[in-house]
Amino acid sequence: MQRFPAMQPTFLDLLQQSWPAREWQEVTVLVAVSGGADSVALLRGLKEMKPGGAGRLSVAHFNHRLRGEESTADAAFVAELAASLGLGCEVGSADWELDGADCGDGLEAAARDARYQFLKTAADRVGARFVVTAHTADDQAETILHRVIRGTGIAGLAGIPRTRPLTAATTLLRPMLALRRSEIIEFLQSLGQAYREDASNGDMRFTRNRLRHELLPLLAREFNPQVSDALLRLGSLAAEAQATIQQQIEPLLQHGEVLGPDAIHWHCCSKLLALSDYLLRELLSHVWREQNWPLQAMTHEKWCDLAALARSDAGIRTFPGPILAQKQGEWLLLTCANSEGRC
Repeated sequence: MQRFPAMQPTFLDLLQQSWPAREWQEVTVLVAVSGGADSVALLRGLKEMKPGGAGRLSVAHFNHRLRGEESTADAAFVAELAASLGLGCEVGSADWELDGADCGDGLEAAARDARYQFLKTAADRVGARFVVTAHTADDQAETILHRVIRGTGIAGLAGIPRTRPLTAATTLLRPMLALRRSEIIEFLQSLGQAYREDASNGDMRFTRNRLRHELLPLLAREFNPQVSDALLRLGSLAAEAQATIQQQIEPLLQHGEVLGPDAIHWHCCSKLLALSDYLLRELLSHVWREQNWPLQAMTHEKWCDLAALARSDAGIRTFPGPILAQKQGEWLLLTCANSEGRC
């Protein structure tokens, strides 16, 4: 019997498996499009997949104003692409001018924060149920490696989450986390679809670019040709472990009373104090994230200090934010204490 080789799934097959059209065709979806290959492929893929329904696709583009005329040209390209597909386009821009001295990871973080704030506003404006971004498996591997180098716990090793709340009415979703850039480029070539090349992706002042262009190729060449796959497996296992941890701490969240975005009152009852040090730190970390307080400066040593304070009879400490932590008897009060009263 003659055997034929199995057909490899196409980009559209993989995208459909990740996020079937039936799950979103009746609601408004806002697609974040930078103009680069990944986001252009996501937009074209969703447009091809949508069979009808009451929902609509809309495009969002944020001009970071970091590359002068190139940034302006990116915005024009996205607007023209959206128009050619018969889609509306929301465009926003940063309120800063690039200073040659202001570059690197700090600027990258500020740009990311401004972009997501714009996406929240744009989602509210168009009534989007979902905002989708074009993070890929390659982005995931780079993120996990970056966190390993910087120092992280199990939650950090899980990498970029597939979904998270963006606003009360909108979910942020990343349907391309299982797709590789090679599959994306092949799809765009099959359509004859142009995209924009971001020159800053080669700027080695950014840690992400050094990981992508220097460290990952070195690891693949000298240590493990499948290093990206190994990182992705690590992220998947970490996500499973974190889900198990979350199940254990979920019933204990009722012991905290949120007093607003700047304070939480926590009853350190015997159930909480019976937790292992690890689970107690995870519980406190969960509370911290829920309050949207700054996490990056909270090192392992600081989480240990906070857990020790929670177990003590009395004490007061200041943590990054700044967050004032006060323990009195069975109660731990965490309060944002910066000069504006907000973290």
